[in-house]
Amino acid sequence: MKAHSILSAITALLIFSSCGGGKYAATEKVYKKKAKQFAEAYKESPVTGQLEKINAADKEWIASINFGVRKPNYVMIHHTAQNSLEQTVKTFHSERAGVSSHYVIGRDGKIVQMVNDYYRGHHAGLGKWGNDTDLNSSSIGIELDNNGTTDPWPEIQINALVQLLTYLKDAYKIPQANFIGHMDYAPTRKNDPSRFPWKTLAEKGFGFWYDDYLEVPPIGFDPRLALRIIGYDVKNLDAAIKAFKTHYIQKDTTTANLNEEDLKILYSIFKKFL
Repeated sequence: MKAHSILSAITALLIFSSCGGGKYAATEKVYKKKAKQFAEAYKESPVTGQLEKINAADKEWIASINFGVRKPNYVMIHHTAQNSLEQTVKTFHSERAGVSSHYVIGRDGKIVQMVNDYYRGHHAGLGKWGNDTDLNSSSIGIELDNNGTTDPWPEIQINALVQLLTYLKDAYKIPQANFIGHMDYAPTRKNDPSRFPWKTLAEKGFGFWYDDYLEVPPIGFDPRLALRIIGYDVKNLDAAIKAFKTHYIQKDTTTANLNEEDLKILYSIFKKFL
């Protein structure tokens, strides 16, 4: 019985440690404090601080029974552009940096969750995808530990990503088209994730890839319109083309030219969004 008690105590300690105790105790305390503040706001009934701010003489709180929490509708994938998972965690603990993501995946396949799926992370920043200009409010952010230049994409890391995406897609019914990269959303300022195996993800139902047989686009095919239909912000067309090439073509990504083969690929992707 004594041995069983000792084993139980060790197990409890390990569980506590794996949930962010020990060296991360201080940041866990800050997280719990903020989460508690949000919880207090959510459970208010009647809600204070909202209705009374409306400058109208006749007003009343009458609660509806139909409501819910934030539902993620997109997944945005990033590379960290840092040298280790540990460095990224440290960055996401910096109040001065002010950035975060819901998940970070290490080169060894370790998945670290840093923000509740239902909370609004600070990973997307300024950008536009379709008509959405605030993907922080509607997406899950996933950072992959990769320096963004020379690092390979280890199979174990991509396998872990697939497992995470499988959960997210099923849990929140995220459409296949809504798995995008940071550069897709913010083409004028981001290029991540670079050299990324998007085709592997598309084959498993996360995002789209072009067909093996590529058709010649019809006469009058408009690349600008095609990019806009896919979701790109074409206000800066050169940036949108470069982002598209970073995602789907992965060569000659520093120029905004679309050769004959590139146009075939664009047409193939465009048709999937119709």
